[in-house]
Amino acid sequence: MRAGMTMRPEIGMPHLNRRRVLRGVTASVGALAGSGLGSGAGLAQRSAAGTQAASTQASAAQALADPSAVVTPISVSARRLASFSRASSAKTFGRLEFLGGLVLTSQATHFGGFSGLVMEPDGRGFIAISDEGHWLSGQLTYDANGVSGMEKTVLGPIVATSGKSLWRKRDQDCEAVALLEGTLARGTLLLAFERNHRIGRFPVVDRKIGVPSGYLKMPSEAKRMASNRGLEAMTVMAGGPFKSAVIAISERFPGGANTHKGWLWINGEPREFTLTDKNGFEITDVASLGDGSLLILERRFRWTEGVHMQVRLVPAAEVRPGGVLNGELLLEAGMTAEIDNMEALAVHKGPSGETILTLMSDDNFNGFLQRTILLQFKLA
Repeated sequence: MRAGMTMRPEIGMPHLNRRRVLRGVTASVGALAGSGLGSGAGLAQRSAAGTQAASTQASAAQALADPSAVVTPISVSARRLASFSRASSAKTFGRLEFLGGLVLTSQATHFGGFSGLVMEPDGRGFIAISDEGHWLSGQLTYDANGVSGMEKTVLGPIVATSGKSLWRKRDQDCEAVALLEGTLARGTLLLAFERNHRIGRFPVVDRKIGVPSGYLKMPSEAKRMASNRGLEAMTVMAGGPFKSAVIAISERFPGGANTHKGWLWINGEPREFTLTDKNGFEITDVASLGDGSLLILERRFRWTEGVHMQVRLVPAAEVRPGGVLNGELLLEAGMTAEIDNMEALAVHKGPSGETILTLMSDDNFNGFLQRTILLQFKLA
């Protein structure tokens, strides 16, 4: 455990909510109908069903105790987006050039809700995390027209220090992920959570996330953060005077109508800074460039206009404890563009050294009204 790290076990016990109750009732009704236990079945049937149920419960308990038992390969389908704008075939939007995009779907129960993303340097391997306590890993595929799909996709649970899956929503709500050291093949990830506000260190091996080894010291102001507007954006500085420092920004800090609040961890201690508000957007993710500058992804939803997103670039000179970050607006897009609830942002270098942005949306597990979208842009 490093200096400034504390152990903070999470609760891995079942917690009832409407989604789980409905799933449980549906599964129980189906099981009763299939076995005949709901229509006068005999004692032998009941006994056999009880034995099977006990076996199933034992298997489930073993799966919770051993996270690898519930890591599952899944199939993800991808539909290519012909353009970013729905009104034109334009490719260039200020300093950003649209490279391609996908609408992603899967029959897997826990697919969706992606709020954080980390990419391997070649732009292929990735890990995405969801705000329902799961992670998705795999590889992006490319062809002559850009990003074309996902392969080798695996879905698994984010676990507590006990090794058990996170059951309570306040523990599950993971909003950001960053590589602290090593690679996605063998390294350490940082995961940021809201509701139960915390940033944890998690080992990663072969793009699979393990049991947390400790947690960063939280700023004293964390207790003032609203439950669902906490640590939404987090990364590790890739360069500049604060290289390797952790940086995190709250989605919307109480009383901050015109500013957002963030922290830089210097020698394990969180040091505060502010980020100016632009156009009433809320912060959803942040990525660091090699020169110490920051890319910030933001979202706004209003019933009168739908969902909007914007991306801004903050120069390295503005990034410092006690500083006021402002930055340059690179892109703003609304419902005339192929967007959704864009929450995840990662960067990597293209074959010629160009900076590639990859954005991913959180569909809130609402497949009727929302989509899981992946977008890629090149920064000029």
